[in-house]
Amino acid sequence: MTKPHHKPLIALPTGLNTSAVSGYEMKQAYVSAVMAAGGEPVLLPTAIPAEDLPHLVSLFDGFLFSGGADVDPALYGGSMQPGIYGINPERDGFELALIPLVLSAHRPLLTICRGTQVLNVALGGSLYGDIATQLPGALKHDWFPSFPRDYLAHDVRVESDTQLAAILKEQNLKTNSLHHQSIHVPGRGVHVTAWAEDGVIEGVDVEGQAFAIGVQWHPEWLQTLAPMRRLFGAFVEACAS
Repeated sequence: MTKPHHKPLIALPTGLNTSAVSGYEMKQAYVSAVMAAGGEPVLLPTAIPAEDLPHLVSLFDGFLFSGGADVDPALYGGSMQPGIYGINPERDGFELALIPLVLSAHRPLLTICRGTQVLNVALGGSLYGDIATQLPGALKHDWFPSFPRDYLAHDVRVESDTQLAAILKEQNLKTNSLHHQSIHVPGRGVHVTAWAEDGVIEGVDVEGQAFAIGVQWHPEWLQTLAPMRRLFGAFVEACAS
C-alpha cells in the first residue's frame, strides 16, 4: 500500500493588525502563491512563546517571512527616520528569535521585503531606515499605496553564478517595489545576490544553507511572470525534498 502524498507544510508568520479590533493577518497573495506552487501554507500567530519555537521549527518543512511594517531601528543600532511606521515588538521579537532556529535546522527559507530585512537584522546586519532620507540619490522604491502592487517600478540585476539567478533564469528583470527600507550592512553569512540600478540591495542568500533566499521586491504579486513563479516553485520543491 502506497503512502499518501503530503504537500510540504510551509509556515508563514503573520503580521499583527493593531487597529480598533486587533488581529493577525496575511495578504492572500502569499498564500495563493505558495498553494499554486504545491505547498500547504500555515499561518503562525506571533504570540507563540519563545520556548515553543524549537519544537515549532521541527513541525514544518519550510518557512516564508513576508512583508509588512518596519523593524524597530533600536534592534540594529539605527535611529528613527521619516516614514518609519508600524513598529510591533511582538512581531519583531518572534521573527528575530525564529530565524536563527530555522537556519540552524537548515529548513528552506524564503524572505520577502520586510522578511529580508528581518533576516539581515537577525544575523547582525543593519538597515537603511528610510531610503529617501539616507540615500538621497536613490531611485524611488516606495511605490505604494497609490500604485498597483504589480507595477513594475525598476530594474534589478542578479549576480551570475547564484542560486537566485539559476532559479529565475534571468539576470536582468523588472520588479515591483513596495519598500522604503533596505539592507545597509549585510549580516553574518548574508551574501548579496541582486541590486537595483542605484545600488540598493534587492536580493540575498545565506552561506551554508541549501535554500535561504531573500528578495526585496514582491514576487507574490507577480505570479503572471514565469521567473516569479519559478522562485516559489523552487522554494516549495526545496521544502518537499
